[in-house]
Amino acid sequence: MPAGSRPREKGIRVVVTGKGGMGKTTLVALLSRLFAGEGKRVLAIDGDPQQNLAATIGIPKEKAEKIVPVSESTAYLREKTGAGPDLSPGGLLTLNPDVSDVVERFSVPAGKNIRVLIMGGVKEAGGGCLCPEYTLLAAILRHMRLLDDEVIILDTAAGLEHFGRAVAEGFTCAVVVTDHTYNAVSVARKSAALAHQLGIGNVILVINRAEGTNTAHNVCGSDGGVAEFSQTIVLPFDPEVHRTEPSVTALLGSDSAFIGNVRTLVAAIEGRCESWSPPAR
Repeated sequence: MPAGSRPREKGIRVVVTGKGGMGKTTLVALLSRLFAGEGKRVLAIDGDPQQNLAATIGIPKEKAEKIVPVSESTAYLREKTGAGPDLSPGGLLTLNPDVSDVVERFSVPAGKNIRVLIMGGVKEAGGGCLCPEYTLLAAILRHMRLLDDEVIILDTAAGLEHFGRAVAEGFTCAVVVTDHTYNAVSVARKSAALAHQLGIGNVILVINRAEGTNTAHNVCGSDGGVAEFSQTIVLPFDPEVHRTEPSVTALLGSDSAFIGNVRTLVAAIEGRCESWSPPAR
């Protein structure tokens, strides 16, 4: 290997981001299930303080509600980072903690080939910032070495916080979810720019809940794409998504256009399909 070159990154690391309310968690759950169905081993990480991924991915609600997030293990946070929600703010954080045991200690099975890790967040007003949790999450993602048949999918909080803290550094793909509204598209484009700054080459735009071809044209324009994104995939509005919530498992056997396009997204993440462009009106 030439001096200064890096070994080929193994496995797939996907960060799913975008404005709040765009359907990120539903998409993470579906991607996790579809990758696992291909025989890949999936670690789905819930980095959103709302903590809905476990139920959405198919863990029964009564079991999902009993999962202990990493952020609520005060002793573990203190051990690994030197800080925690019960300690005074302003202390020094250990920025390179040993996280070799975190998946074994805190992740839970969610069906064949899938484990879920819940990072958690602030539970009550005045509970403080998430600096220790983000430090731990960044360390987990930075040091986890994947095999070719392994996938990490990170469900992020709304907005750009994870990019500001470089949590998404080292990912192979960013999936940015939007709808047709100006605010959502603006957040999506900023997310894409930050993803490129972190060296993520495959940045895919997902236009969710699209109704007709005009939705895609409103976002992409007549040229069929947005410059910041390598690929664009449109997920049509599907009322079954709302009817089956919180779990996505009932959707997986569907032959709907929505599920078909999510499967296309899996292929795009794996580099197996070309860019999409809106059909001509």
